[in-house]
Amino acid sequence: MKPRYPGYQVLAKWNSPSFDDSTRAVLARRLGQVPPRRFLTEAEWALLEAVNRRLLPQPERSEPIPITPWIDAMLHEDRGEGYRRPDMPPLRQAWRLGLAALDDEARRQHGQGFAALDGAAQDALLQTLADNRVLSPQWQAVHAQRFFVHLLLKTAAGIYYAHPAAWDEIGFGGPASPRGYVRLGFGQRDPWEAREAP
Repeated sequence: MKPRYPGYQVLAKWNSPSFDDSTRAVLARRLGQVPPRRFLTEAEWALLEAVNRRLLPQPERSEPIPITPWIDAMLHEDRGEGYRRPDMPPLRQAWRLGLAALDDEARRQHGQGFAALDGAAQDALLQTLADNRVLSPQWQAVHAQRFFVHLLLKTAAGIYYAHPAAWDEIGFGGPASPRGYVRLGFGQRDPWEAREAP
């Protein structure tokens, strides 16, 4: 796949006026201090790792952006978006129930857990969640499509694109502190921002 911002490397601005000491400290923590497993069981962690590899494959990266550790940290701290749908259980419970239902769905459809399936079967199973065409009675506790879209997919994508290593892909220049952004109009960009390929 052709990059949208060829040659752009946001972290090349590390020692430029774009980043100050506070910004560099935050970025260094994000890049180097991956949280340990504290909430998910080993089995839940392995399942979620398998799911995240299908949702956001990273074959071109020698070191994939960690997603599962940050989801685990969010759950350990019981930190969500500040709201939930009235028909969904509380955050931690929704994740536990949803992961268990997903693995049960894999066993019902394929005779083995999700992590043991090949990539095509995993993708097909995730599509059944997205389409809400599920078999497992465990989905009565948490809506399959909402779990897939609002917890699994949105959380994984949010964590992925919050990581500095993913910013080059979207041309994000990083935190606006201390330099800030000046040209805020449609189609305008500051000289230090990424230029999209034609």
